[in-house]
Amino acid sequence: MIAMQYSIDLPADYDMEIIRRRVAERGAFTDAFPGLGLKAYLMTEAGAAGATANRYAPFYLWLDPRGMGAFLWGEGFAGIHASFGRPQVDTWLGVAFHRGPAFGETPVTATREVAALPADAAVDDVSEQEDALGRRRCGQPGLHSWAAAIDPTAWRLVRFALWTWPIDQLESEPTRYHVLHLSKPGMERLA
Repeated sequence: MIAMQYSIDLPADYDMEIIRRRVAERGAFTDAFPGLGLKAYLMTEAGAAGATANRYAPFYLWLDPRGMGAFLWGEGFAGIHASFGRPQVDTWLGVAFHRGPAFGETPVTATREVAALPADAAVDDVSEQEDALGRRRCGQPGLHSWAAAIDPTAWRLVRFALWTWPIDQLESEPTRYHVLHLSKPGMERLA
């Protein structure tokens, strides 16, 4: 599994309805995308639910690198590039994916937490700890799914969760997003 996210910061006066319409019109493009586990179309809106900026920030869990490459080199990412320029694409190697009690429901909120790994941390220990943490967290009501991954370039850990609870019912930390659409062609095969 490969986790991937890019974030597009938008002006403070940007009409976020443009993003909502874009996702409504184009979101189905990835509903059957080969090699994709899931894509959560995410956004934050300045002043709503504690967000300080307008941001479009899709998050992906890929089953294999060929699918990720096909998206980045193909028409999927070309639309992002044409509309917003070429954003930095963060990638992490998957450590764990767990289903929550609300796995069969539609998520409306996502959370993302990024932390630096201590220089003396053994990566295999971190992987085991994150897998165990995911198992414990997956008993939380309203949790759809939870994933953890590591960026070996900057040695950062990301934890990503999808929730069926409205954004204002979750703690303000970690970063919270509105889920506009969820493509999940290979979600059943994520592990």
